[in-house]
Amino acid sequence: MWNIVSVLLAVGLLTLLIAWGKVQPLLAFVAASIAAALLLGVPPSKIPGAIEKGIGDLLGSLVVIICLGAVFGKLIADSGAARRIATCLVDALGPSRIPVALTVTGFVVGIPLYYNVGFVLLVPLIFSLVVSSGRPAVALAIPLLAGLSIAHGFLPPHPSPVALVSAIHADMGTTLLYGIVVAIPTLIIAGPLFALSLRRIEAQPAAMFQDGRALQDGELPGVFNSFATALLPVLLLGASTVLMMARPELNGSLSFLANPLVVMLASYLVAIYTLGLAQGRRFSAVMQGPAEAMREIAPILLIIAGAGALKQVLVESGVSADLGALLSSLPVPPLVLGWSVATVIRICLGSATVAGVTAGGIVAPLVHSSGVDPNLMVLAIGAGSLMCSHVNDSGFWMFKEYFGLSLKDTFRSWTLMETLVGVFGLLFVMLLSLFLQ
Repeated sequence: MWNIVSVLLAVGLLTLLIAWGKVQPLLAFVAASIAAALLLGVPPSKIPGAIEKGIGDLLGSLVVIICLGAVFGKLIADSGAARRIATCLVDALGPSRIPVALTVTGFVVGIPLYYNVGFVLLVPLIFSLVVSSGRPAVALAIPLLAGLSIAHGFLPPHPSPVALVSAIHADMGTTLLYGIVVAIPTLIIAGPLFALSLRRIEAQPAAMFQDGRALQDGELPGVFNSFATALLPVLLLGASTVLMMARPELNGSLSFLANPLVVMLASYLVAIYTLGLAQGRRFSAVMQGPAEAMREIAPILLIIAGAGALKQVLVESGVSADLGALLSSLPVPPLVLGWSVATVIRICLGSATVAGVTAGGIVAPLVHSSGVDPNLMVLAIGAGSLMCSHVNDSGFWMFKEYFGLSLKDTFRSWTLMETLVGVFGLLFVMLLSLFLQ
């Protein structure tokens, strides 16, 4: 029992340091890891080694994939491909189906782009559609932002799903395929259907957010080029996973091509040509984006590093086995437990990434002891990590300030949308688990 109490105290310290003390997350994780190790009886001489091993083991398998995902998404944004995808979908579906077009746009663009980048890039498009269509801004924004949020929480190559795949030994390609299956019905409910109830919310966006710089249509890449390049990692991972499922004898020869690192590197090299050199941009100009992307992704890498330190301390102390046994004995389905742990951390800390990777370290023993599909556990934790966004989440304030909303209307729209994503995400993960049994 003391071991479990020690883990709860360490997580409580982590919450206090980040939420109240505003301590940088990596430092907070290290402090919580040292406290947990001391409480769990790990010899002091072994604590630094455990922390270094945890950081190295988790980052070692992820850092290149996550960084490649960052520079790939940056090139999609800078080249204008994301905007081309958005305008193409809106034009193709017509004025009467703008919410549907924005829903698809958010999801498709959200796969290669990190959430904050997609938000800042596409919000000016929403404001231009408000002017041209006369529709309420919030009712147009929610479908698009739901797509961005779901891609951020559920699908590789986003940092939290990638870290979870590594932490609980899931498969990247299978998680991606299952994630798309779960994401589509979740997105329909939390996006265009929910937006129907938001038509009476009036937004008062600041003028500074409506004048976003945009490339002219003539400067944007072609439609096929934009879609094909942006979705290339999904197509490569999905195709290789399906082929290996259908033809197991090819697993050996395809394992290299299906490796996420190889997939992301190949996709980025293709994007350099299709969205850079082929558009008349100089190579040196194309390479300016990666430096900015690396600065943007660094804080996320530090969060993942800290979560790896805490996880390793739990392993070294032996408490992981106790946690696995305790969680397995509870009369609650394992997927619901994983979702619940992520939800609690999300409510306490605000960050979806911190909630996801921290929950992964805590729940990992449950995956092995219960025999639950690790790919589904990644999705369940991802759904929990998006729950109940409120005042300690930066996304909450971005939405409020960009659209000039009151706190009440922000809770009514943004917070409820994120909660619908979390609840229905879990529901569809559970339904999928029934079909896979």
